[in-house]
Amino acid sequence: MENSIFIGGGGPDYGQKQYLALNYANRHGLIAGATGTGKTVTLQILAEGFSNAGVPVFLSDVKGDLSGLAEAGSPDFKLHGAFTERAEKIGFDTYAYQSFPVTFWDLFGTQGHPVRTTVAEMGPLLLSRLLDLSEAQEGILNIAFRLADEEGMPLLDLRDLQSLLVWVGESRADFSLRYGNIAVSSLGAIQRRLLVLENQGGDRLFGEPALELSDILRTDSDGRGRINILAADTLMRSPRLYATFLLWLLSELFEELPEIGDPDKPRLVFFFDEAHLLFDDAPKALIDKVEQVARLIRSKGVGVYFVTQSPDDIPEDVLGQLGNRVQHALRAFTARDRKALRLAAQTYRENPRIDTEVAIREVGVGEAVTSMLEDKGVPGIVERTLIRPPSSRLGPIESPARAGFVATSPIAGKYETLRDRVSALEMLKDRAERAAAEAEAAVQDEEAASPAEREYNAARRYSGARVTRSGSGRKTADSFGTAMGKMVAKELTGTTGRRIVRGILGGLFKGR
Repeated sequence: MENSIFIGGGGPDYGQKQYLALNYANRHGLIAGATGTGKTVTLQILAEGFSNAGVPVFLSDVKGDLSGLAEAGSPDFKLHGAFTERAEKIGFDTYAYQSFPVTFWDLFGTQGHPVRTTVAEMGPLLLSRLLDLSEAQEGILNIAFRLADEEGMPLLDLRDLQSLLVWVGESRADFSLRYGNIAVSSLGAIQRRLLVLENQGGDRLFGEPALELSDILRTDSDGRGRINILAADTLMRSPRLYATFLLWLLSELFEELPEIGDPDKPRLVFFFDEAHLLFDDAPKALIDKVEQVARLIRSKGVGVYFVTQSPDDIPEDVLGQLGNRVQHALRAFTARDRKALRLAAQTYRENPRIDTEVAIREVGVGEAVTSMLEDKGVPGIVERTLIRPPSSRLGPIESPARAGFVATSPIAGKYETLRDRVSALEMLKDRAERAAAEAEAAVQDEEAASPAEREYNAARRYSGARVTRSGSGRKTADSFGTAMGKMVAKELTGTTGRRIVRGILGGLFKGR
């Protein structure tokens, strides 16, 4: 079948061969099933198919197994006989071992190229989700981002944000009049959450050079799409960081890519493994936004495939957007499991030859119940399917081989060196130093003044203090934060033209 990816099928006990049509691949998909039923291999063969079709892929390697995509399978592999037998059984006549162009990424920079964004690009709402802030704390974070925008202070890394929050705390009396109450306790709570994030290694996510989306949209010299593999085995120890990072990347794709309508094949396919982490304890507003993006991002040529243990992990409104489905076995040990199994079966277009609920419960490892979109985007009849064997290596590659692929990557050296340009931290430090210098100069001027001049200056200060106390009850001398605020007002006349206050998930929720 032309312009499609072969999934599997065939044999006397199975239905027709199953193909994923490339022109409907941007209608999103679902790969579900209990642990050990074959989800990872299904993800692997789909990545292979998209790559061969010239479509770049981004996926997270949660267990470390998917690095094998970079090397071809081998006849020496213990499952070689089973693979060739299955290929013959399902009519996969062109089956052959093959390696694929792979780019390795790692937030921590040890198993691949470092991948970063800036605090400003992440935005206050996603950052609040990452830090699990309360509504009041999220409000203060929004105030901080607004002030950074208005006063032209770039927020690049966590140190910039921490310094900004200190400044907001110093000047909270002035800012509270404009934006509402800024509680010291809330500021302290945000700083503590930032410290926890830093201790978990989350500070490595923020900084420059930030990821350029063009680097995950590359094709190889022979026209095959590059498979971008994010090392997530260590990242999974911080589930909220993992989910927030992938959600940020999805939002950037939505914002940056232009509309292309319904293409002949996707521009990029994005696999969201362990998808339940995105929705666990997520507020309804966030789920609504994910559903909105899932509906709209396909017009930008991006297909999103959620990988999880049960369809029940995905909210119904999001699940309704997933047209291509590969359902591995579900186990029904409890009443909740049986209900989830029954609901999963009801989402498929019925096949009179099989009982879908029974099939989902009984399919073995490497088998699945599948339904792919057909002409005019109509869901295909559900079929029991033997998943085709992978052409690349099954399992992880050796560490030296991985390091070699990183060293010879087209982007080798681009992200490895952290760049530290002038940002909020340096600007605030510079202003504080200048304020201290001005104060010191004032003291020296006072000491050098004649007795008559000192008496005159003292009288002026006393008069000003009386007016201030009678008017507002505030202290005579400006606080450190107020002095700094006055300096900012003198030095800055506008923003940098790049708005920092952002929401989440691309152009729907954040402006640039």
